[in-house]
Amino acid sequence: MRAAATATAVCCAAAGVGLAALRAGHRAVAGPVPGYPRGLALRGTIWPGGSADPFDGLLVVASDGTVARLGPPDLALPADLPVLGGPGYWIGPGLVDAHVHLAFADPGEILAKGVVGVRDLGAPPAVARQWRTLGRPPAGSPSVAVAGPLITAPGGYPSRSWGAAGFAAFASSPAAARRLVADLVADGTDLIKIALEPGSGAPVPGPAEVRAVTESAHAAGLPVTAHALTAEMVSRALDAGVDELCHVPTERLSPALAERIAASGIAVVSTLQTFFSDGQGSAAGRNAIELHRCGVPLLYGTDLGNAGTRPGADPRELDRLACAGLGRLGALRAATEGSAGAVGMRGRTGRIAEGEAAALVVLSGDPLIEPGVWHAPALVLADTHLSGPLTPHH
Repeated sequence: MRAAATATAVCCAAAGVGLAALRAGHRAVAGPVPGYPRGLALRGTIWPGGSADPFDGLLVVASDGTVARLGPPDLALPADLPVLGGPGYWIGPGLVDAHVHLAFADPGEILAKGVVGVRDLGAPPAVARQWRTLGRPPAGSPSVAVAGPLITAPGGYPSRSWGAAGFAAFASSPAAARRLVADLVADGTDLIKIALEPGSGAPVPGPAEVRAVTESAHAAGLPVTAHALTAEMVSRALDAGVDELCHVPTERLSPALAERIAASGIAVVSTLQTFFSDGQGSAAGRNAIELHRCGVPLLYGTDLGNAGTRPGADPRELDRLACAGLGRLGALRAATEGSAGAVGMRGRTGRIAEGEAAALVVLSGDPLIEPGVWHAPALVLADTHLSGPLTPHH
């Protein structure tokens, strides 16, 4: 396996106004927030995500798990509304991991450690169907998008290694490739993944098969992400019109190929930390720098389940993105609204906004100053699922 906008300042007319009035017209998710049937408020430095500036403020979550109000610290509240956080706490969108393998991880642990949405990029069909039902509030798991098994050549990656037990589907011809895609579409997958991995002499899908995958997926309205780590396989993927590369390649890319990736308009998922863990990080890191320089969107993804990965938000991956030229704020944006917009992703925006489902974290400090605070979130709220050591005060 590899800030200019300022939040709108709004106030209740009086401290006694109930949350039913606060959330009038907002879409219900599920409720109530466990332990807080009237909802709750969060106080601290709030970063709504995207290009917004952080501000000292107050965030009100309705009992149905939606963000009811976002405003200044003196926002009037019902007298009995629990207030969590305070000075020194940082509130922002939870992370979205655009490349995980849930078969080798605990979804509940992922959520508790700050990740509110994931894309599972490789699982047997029956398992993928189970993953896709996770994250529906109040299940206590991240929102999950799934790709199902990797489409590969007969005997190709990953069928000879970690994916021997149904993680691969074989396309022996363009017609077989189209049938596989049709089956995955019927199975309800969110995107298609194709494996172009010639390591250890494994066979890879030929150009005709890759094109058949992308054309049939696009005809059905599904995007295609490609596992392509070498320059030759990246070119093959681009020739076929894939929508994304799910890893930064580990073979050094020429400037011309990096520019071609940029011109194609596709994004690339990072997964840099796992490459550094197994000795392939140097070339991947240089490629990430070159891709960013060319304007290629780099998205946060860890390849969770692989060597060197850990459940939940990984400040090491954020640091790798920052060092690729994004800086710490850019890395955080890549891990929130960037990865939330990855092809096939569903259920998250990577932002905090009134009327939307809450998918946020409360950290004990500013992660732009100390990324290590991601290791132990003080609170994670995803829809109506709440976890963390914070306790309310008034």
